[in-house]
Amino acid sequence: MNLTVTSPSRDLSNTVRYALHGRVAVIFLDNPPVNGLGDTVRRGIHEGLAQAQADDGIDAVVLIGAGKAFCGGADIRQFNTPAATAKPMLRDVIAAIEASGKPVVAAIHGFALGGGLELALGCHYRIAQAGARLGLPEVNLGLVPGGGGTQRLPRLIGAMAAAAMIQSGKPLDAASALAAGLVDAVAEGDLLEFALSHARERAKLDSHPVAARRALNADGADFAALRARLNPKARNAIAQRAAIDCVEAATRLPIEAGLDEERRLFDALVEGDASKALRHLFFAEKEAPRVPGGGRPAEIGRVGILGAGTMGGGIAMAFSNAGFPVTLYERDRAALDRGMALIRKNYGITAAKGKLDAAGVEARMARIAPSLDMQDLAQADLVIEAVFEDMAVKQAVFRQLDAVCKPGAILATNTSRLNIDEIAACTARPEAVIGLHFFSPANVMKLLEVVRGARTGADVIATCMAVAQRIGKIPVLVGVCEGFVGNRMLTGYWREAGFLLEEGASPQQIDGALTRFGMAMGPLAMADLAGMDINWATRKRLAPTRPAHLRYSKVADRICELGRFGQKTQAGYYRYEPGSRQPLPDPVVDRIIEDCAREAGIARRPVSDEEIVERCMLALVNEGALIIEEGIAQRASDVDVVYVHGYGFPGARGGPMFHAQTLGLAATLEKIRALRREHGEHWKPAPLLERLVEQGATAF
Repeated sequence: MNLTVTSPSRDLSNTVRYALHGRVAVIFLDNPPVNGLGDTVRRGIHEGLAQAQADDGIDAVVLIGAGKAFCGGADIRQFNTPAATAKPMLRDVIAAIEASGKPVVAAIHGFALGGGLELALGCHYRIAQAGARLGLPEVNLGLVPGGGGTQRLPRLIGAMAAAAMIQSGKPLDAASALAAGLVDAVAEGDLLEFALSHARERAKLDSHPVAARRALNADGADFAALRARLNPKARNAIAQRAAIDCVEAATRLPIEAGLDEERRLFDALVEGDASKALRHLFFAEKEAPRVPGGGRPAEIGRVGILGAGTMGGGIAMAFSNAGFPVTLYERDRAALDRGMALIRKNYGITAAKGKLDAAGVEARMARIAPSLDMQDLAQADLVIEAVFEDMAVKQAVFRQLDAVCKPGAILATNTSRLNIDEIAACTARPEAVIGLHFFSPANVMKLLEVVRGARTGADVIATCMAVAQRIGKIPVLVGVCEGFVGNRMLTGYWREAGFLLEEGASPQQIDGALTRFGMAMGPLAMADLAGMDINWATRKRLAPTRPAHLRYSKVADRICELGRFGQKTQAGYYRYEPGSRQPLPDPVVDRIIEDCAREAGIARRPVSDEEIVERCMLALVNEGALIIEEGIAQRASDVDVVYVHGYGFPGARGGPMFHAQTLGLAATLEKIRALRREHGEHWKPAPLLERLVEQGATAF
């Protein structure tokens, strides 16, 4: 149909436009990129509603988003600022909609998330374009919906369905939303045309449904069962529990009291450290892939992987999962067969969980071509080496790749700590050499350290950052140094764990204190899982560079000298029963610790959990500050992304650098200075931290 526009669009604010289509007023949310509900958007909608109500020539109102979506929710950059509480609040806007005698239709395309869906829930009618997504994902930021979502959604789709949707944060597509009763219709064609027609038809009715006035039947709602299924270690566990509390409140309180309770919990969460940390990570993850320098990403077709071990196989899966054809090269038939068998086994586990069907398994396997001929890597646009962590071995491999691979191909190493520049120097194309440090299991872990060498080209960097996102990774650009960002910081973390063992703590006390702090694993159990021989080899390699006057714990070396390399040998810091990953205390290790303490002249003493956490965390912070100052990381938030996504740092604490900001930079520096006075030069404060405190800064 032809739309009759009786007035040109005009601005109600700098983010909201208003136009008349016959007797229907259309309010356009126009706040790129996601039409976030900042203060000017709320004010513009409120003004548009008032104008439509006052105009006798208007029968109905349509709310619709400009650009790619209806509304992505609140402008979270405004949280904890005066703009977040500027009038009108979202609650005021929705109250004006609900009080309207003229029907208000939300026309949803792209997505309606968070406050965007809450705005739509306040409308009398909701239509969605096919493919649109509707959800309340606030728990992912450590929050609950604060604009009535926990009170209105249950009245539309039922208490248990609403509680499950809100505490998971997962959106529904338009078809599912229609089936659930969340939307009234799905538009297949032009959304605005459909919405105008819908609004005109509804304007003929005497009254219009208001979600807040619907009766809520909570029969069979078992909120205790929902709470019992929550993972207490989830980064957003506090918010998930609060979300269930809010929906339960909807079943026992009148709407206004329920809205008050929802807002009370929202306000408490938004001021809490956990939500501030998760919001910090939200922006940090978006910022991490951004690299200055103007490089242009090239198209990557085929990917080559050299090495079919656990890491190489996982990398191959990551690319195959994203649709890339992969050549997986191994020089030994038995090793190649083992690698392909492990890949199939891993896909089988995924299928058994219902996350992949048989056809999906076969499609992914078919994209991975096993090869015993290195010449098969000649047509790859990107080749990733995943062989033994030894410089001579890797240099030999790169000489071969340089000879085999086509001009323009990117040559990447998966090294976790070796010097990229030394590897690149073995080739005639150092500008095409880069580090891609995947984390195990590579098909699961989200972090990818992209390591730029001194001569790595800007286009190569841009290409690798882009391709990392295509395979679902969060790429962080880092520079060349021993261990890059993550493993370099891990050195001080393990150092303090070793010192604390000698001073009086047990392995299980150290791991217990740090897991209670929120770490996914304790440092000693993690060492056993990773394989203690790997770091032992690194320590031996670096021994000639270690200052003789600095304290050094021999505990880890003594354990390795007994052939105890962790889970792979059923003994490391702990012992392991055959077929079990459960760490068990071992008197052999206790004796090693006592011997090392005695030889070092250390009188063992009771060590508190608080001291364990403080020393291990501050070791991360101080090294992180050095890394930032040296330019190894682009920004402090990148360090946090590395540690949360690669090393099990609790997301609810935001990463080591954000944790220091939460403690206060001045307080952090004073603690480090106190540790230096007590424990020596390992604790020399990072100059960046000293400078920031001197300047009165509160953040890195």
